[in-house]
Amino acid sequence: MKKNLVLFVLFILPIVAYLFFASGINSFAKLPTITSNIPEINSWKTLDDKPVNLKGKITVLGFIGQDVLQHKGNVFNLYEKIFDRNKNFKDFQMVMIMPDGTQNEVKELQKILVSLGTQAGWNFVFGTPDEILGYYNSLKLVGKLDAKLGTPNVFIIDKNRNLRGRKGQDKKGKVEYKEGYNTKFVSELYNQMIDDVKIILAEYRLALKKNHNATKQLLSNEK
Repeated sequence: MKKNLVLFVLFILPIVAYLFFASGINSFAKLPTITSNIPEINSWKTLDDKPVNLKGKITVLGFIGQDVLQHKGNVFNLYEKIFDRNKNFKDFQMVMIMPDGTQNEVKELQKILVSLGTQAGWNFVFGTPDEILGYYNSLKLVGKLDAKLGTPNVFIIDKNRNLRGRKGQDKKGKVEYKEGYNTKFVSELYNQMIDDVKIILAEYRLALKKNHNATKQLLSNEK
């Protein structure tokens, strides 16, 4: 009896625990593409007059709009639930597209971010209203910006500038479509976006591992 208990603890319990935690990840083996090859944003500049690139980075993209400080609660939710968990991944970044004229409000918002922790990897870029509307429309989304060029939704962009989300059937077989994640609702960030960001990060870690192994094999064959 004692021997069986020991075997259960050593072999069965870890498997049960793995299945329990794995069930938190959504059923997509690979997060579907919603819009392919979205435009770059490097024609826009940050407060420090520097360009930001989407290519080569895993990006959370947002449109805060003209009422900057009215959205500070959403920014706090996003920082705490998404950015803080992934800030040490060197190819992960946040990019908020802002209307020209909001620079002073963004400076105040940055002070809030600094009070939360590191701001490295969190970028604000500025464009005209027409540029922002044109860019948003190029994402080919169902949702729209409000009259002040903002939305509470943020979007996951992969390293190849593809907008990723949920499209198909969920674990219960129901049709599911999700192009963005509403920062007003902590539950949505916690129950859905955290998992989807994990899938993208795992996808690229696997790609890096495959590339590393392929390089090792190539070098081995050359000897």
